[in-house]
Amino acid sequence: MNIKCIAIDDEPMALEIISSFCQRHGNIELTVFTNPIAGIEQVKKIKPNILFLDIEMEDINGRDLARDLPHEVMLIFTTAYAQYALDGFELNAIDFLHKPFSYARFEKAVQKAIELQTLQQLSVQPTFTDEYITLKVEYKNTNIQLKDILYIESMDNYVRIHLTSQPTLTSQMSLKTLQELLPEEKFIRVHKSFVVPIYRIASYTSKEILLYNGIKIPVGRSYSKYLKDKNSKMA
Repeated sequence: MNIKCIAIDDEPMALEIISSFCQRHGNIELTVFTNPIAGIEQVKKIKPNILFLDIEMEDINGRDLARDLPHEVMLIFTTAYAQYALDGFELNAIDFLHKPFSYARFEKAVQKAIELQTLQQLSVQPTFTDEYITLKVEYKNTNIQLKDILYIESMDNYVRIHLTSQPTLTSQMSLKTLQELLPEEKFIRVHKSFVVPIYRIASYTSKEILLYNGIKIPVGRSYSKYLKDKNSKMA
């Protein structure tokens, strides 16, 4: 199955290099654009697997284009300006190719994108729409929708619930007690201090989890095997 890619760069030579690397890799269907506006419109239309995007272009900055990408598109920045690396990762780019980059570096970035997208496709999608838990927050009973939970963090005798659409909430209870309120098939404890929704996990190692929004969560030694077993059952 071919990997659909789009490359946007106002320098034709840069696009030629990416094209030659894609041909060398094989199984990549590449479309190139020197016009960033036309390119980003096509990205939104066909939603390619990977977008190679330059940052410093004559008429527009790639960082501005990246703020409105379809969430399923794997973004790889390509630029001659190394100072933009931090901006790239803040915009959830999965990699940053500093020009001039080698084929080996290009291949590594593509492989990373393929692996992340495969995990995304295998991940359990949330089936809850209106499910919620009720916690006491600042002396008030507060309903928290499960689909809004990014991750949960323990701090001594309190838990902090990090959410997608509102500020973090804090409740006085143990992480174990809170975990018992959550559906076991949708949330997993990965550390003595962290619980995460399974479907938000983009990738993981024995030491760290990467969520789809770029947040990194540590994995406790005693939870590493359980995480691996859970994920294999999930797939």
